[in-house]
Amino acid sequence: MKSIVALADCNSFYASCERAMRPDLDGHPIVVLSNNDTMVVAASAEAKAMGIDLGVPLFKIQPLIKKHGIAVFSSNYTLYADLSERVMETMARFVMHYEVYSIDEAFLSLSEFADLDLTHYGKTIREAVKREVGIPVSVGIAGTKTLSKVATKVAKKLTDGVYDIRGNEKAILEKFPVEDVWGIGWQYTKLLHRWGVSTALDFTRLPERWVQKHMTVDGLRTQMELKGIPCLPLQEIRPTRKQMVVSRGFGKVVEVREELEEALCDYATLAAWRLRREGLAAKSISIFIMTSPFRPGPQYANIATARFPEATNSTVAFIRAIREILPRIYRSGYAYRKAGVILPELCNEKLIQGNLFVSFLERKEQRLLQAIDKINDRWGREVVHFGATGLAQPWAMRRERLSPCFTTNWGELPVAYVS
Repeated sequence: MKSIVALADCNSFYASCERAMRPDLDGHPIVVLSNNDTMVVAASAEAKAMGIDLGVPLFKIQPLIKKHGIAVFSSNYTLYADLSERVMETMARFVMHYEVYSIDEAFLSLSEFADLDLTHYGKTIREAVKREVGIPVSVGIAGTKTLSKVATKVAKKLTDGVYDIRGNEKAILEKFPVEDVWGIGWQYTKLLHRWGVSTALDFTRLPERWVQKHMTVDGLRTQMELKGIPCLPLQEIRPTRKQMVVSRGFGKVVEVREELEEALCDYATLAAWRLRREGLAAKSISIFIMTSPFRPGPQYANIATARFPEATNSTVAFIRAIREILPRIYRSGYAYRKAGVILPELCNEKLIQGNLFVSFLERKEQRLLQAIDKINDRWGREVVHFGATGLAQPWAMRRERLSPCFTTNWGELPVAYVS
């Protein structure tokens, strides 16, 4: 069976999520900010047309915001994750095999539908996602995953948002910048430019031996894929996480140990919830604290680790460990700007080797956590939370323009009025 792959890529995903919940913003410029509302991480097509680039600091675009009434949002990761799941579930109905590549991208196998008009089929998928979830999607169709990435970039420039590159690869690759090819980073781009390679087509004409020597086997796979030879199969089962990191910059500097402890316990609570959701457990936990290297004053950073008697995903165990190891690294007199929790050794929770010395009480904790998860999944993540995470949370990440969690919190459901 000949390989046919489509890449479905959500357009300006974060901005599109905000617009999906706010139809009054249709056609209106939107930007979404990074953690602590410092810089732009997503922008709608209207905002990009005004010259707003990703990564630009918020203060630099304040004149444009005031002049054009640009809608500005803090990152609402809860909303984006939920809408991403809905997008993927919708697209999965149309194919037998697919790979969720990122929060806003998925590879779809269309090999089984080779006899259909695949451009029309791509439009059908696109229209279903827009109708059912409210998110615009561009679809690129090709013989390989790398070529489908190229096709999707072309599709984003078309009004119907779908492009089948098959039969027209040479003409497209001849004009496609080599630096925009999936898998070719900045260092390889500089190397290729020195050798006179500026387009994707130029890259396909390089000797294979040279590519493998200078760009390893990964570079050779990229070249083969651009030639239409599939080298990257769909990964329908996501690789199991090897580690997990939850870290945040503080909304203000933190100097006292109690506030650091609250922040770390909050991050650990989120990490533990993610582990339980994915069926994983941690053999150890590490925490780090650090000052900002960009601020004047004394600098300090350190990390501490605790091992568990047996792998766990218990929030209680994580909090207990943090309270034990934080005093080892905390030093007074420093203005801390960031902290985080690292779970470096993860395993399947069903494969945990039992320990005779783990108490019956800790087994009961799991039933408690399951009950808390059910409540929070229904009513919002922090409806029931541990006191160790604090109440006022003055250290919390600054998100002054946060939209409601419309789809995951009953208390924040949008209200419709009928006159």
